[in-house]
Amino acid sequence: MDREITIEDHNSNWSKEFEEEKGELKKILADKVISIEHIGSTSVDGLGAKPILDIAVGVNDLEVVDNVIEPLKKIGYEFVYHKEFPERRFFRKGQWRAGTHHLHFYKFQSEHWNNQILFRNYLRNNPDALKEYNQLKVNLAEKYRFDRVSYTEAKAPFIQNVLKKAKKEIE
Repeated sequence: MDREITIEDHNSNWSKEFEEEKGELKKILADKVISIEHIGSTSVDGLGAKPILDIAVGVNDLEVVDNVIEPLKKIGYEFVYHKEFPERRFFRKGQWRAGTHHLHFYKFQSEHWNNQILFRNYLRNNPDALKEYNQLKVNLAEKYRFDRVSYTEAKAPFIQNVLKKAKKEIE
């Protein structure tokens, strides 16, 4: 059984924790990365979130990930293979289903990378969308308290809708 989904109020320490983690990651990843970004709900001021830092790492080629699995292990990251997400490489820090940090490697400027950044920036700049998403997350966490898959799937239509709006704004 999954751990209970809890949405915490936004914590201003999340961005400080990200900056600290980014410093550690830069030491290990050095010239292998183009960009390290704070993504997900913890990256948006005022948005409630599961207390997990999501970090996107942009690379020229996902092949570089093979060379960083061991070094990342030394600072607590475990590589988690997801064959259903060939466009991403994923690492978790913390216990299974109770991670504290999620590290997502994407090809820099790929559609998946851009969508993460677009979604974050749209919520940062649109208070109404942020409030709506916050309420949706709270409601879904109640409805799917022990079912992360359903919780995540139920957020997808909102996320796709926001991405459509965000893409129109930059066209």
